[in-house]
Amino acid sequence: MKQNYIQTSLELHIFFARIMKEHSLFLQAGFMPIGNDYICEAQWYKGEFEKLLSDVVNLSNCRICQNILDSGEIVTRYTFGAEKKTSELTGIVIDTNITLQELNLQPNGYSYSDTRLTDYVCYLNNRAIQLLDGLIGLKERILRDVLSCKLFTANYPLLLEHIIREAKLYRQYVIMLQSGQDITCEDRKQVELFWNQIMMEHALFIRGLLDPTEEQLITTADNFAKEYQKLLDEARNMTDETIKTITDKTITETVKYRDFKKAGAEGILGCDIRSIILPLLADHVLREANHYLRILKEDS
Repeated sequence: MKQNYIQTSLELHIFFARIMKEHSLFLQAGFMPIGNDYICEAQWYKGEFEKLLSDVVNLSNCRICQNILDSGEIVTRYTFGAEKKTSELTGIVIDTNITLQELNLQPNGYSYSDTRLTDYVCYLNNRAIQLLDGLIGLKERILRDVLSCKLFTANYPLLLEHIIREAKLYRQYVIMLQSGQDITCEDRKQVELFWNQIMMEHALFIRGLLDPTEEQLITTADNFAKEYQKLLDEARNMTDETIKTITDKTITETVKYRDFKKAGAEGILGCDIRSIILPLLADHVLREANHYLRILKEDS
């Protein structure tokens, strides 16, 4: 039980803490100079989640499952370059040493008998909850101000809603861990409903952030949005008899989508695609597709 608590906690944070620090960076990069107070808040959360991620990575060597290390959800071969280029383009400092550490992580093999380790992981979980409470509040305030025309940001209102939902999912999982629940046993239907929605919205964002001249890529992104809408509808109506068929269809679609995102990350890093997509955002959505694909394959 102790080993499962430690390993599951570390595996959760090593994915989601990076996602949260990048959400904060995207918020920071999207404000105009008049939004300086929001810029400072987003910068603070980016720094705090970076510290949390660093602490988690320092504990994670030989404590993470091989399949998670191999999935491409923690880092990809584009992450380091995407961070460096995004930092150059925005002036926002990014600790790329964390990425280099993650690239060298080895799969689990350590003993979990040390009570101090359990206590420290419990501390990290509580720290994550506190940070998430604050970050969710910040995102919700930004959304309210945008919707009431009090604030301009380069981030779509739907993107703000999107990153609020991801933060709330992360928070829900940490609270479940702290109450002794097994987050790996979550209802498959709910998992597919959540992540199909996320994948659909990624396609909508990509479509809207591509230059109007990128007609073929825009059409492809639009088609992915339509396919995930269909999968969402099917997942809502899935039964015990149809769940495997629908999951298999979702895996097939997500493999294609992952490949599209991978090509997009390469194209944006190589300056071959016209867009207003930050290189790190391209890598970010690729990692989320890798994460979802790993979950789908484990459950199928």
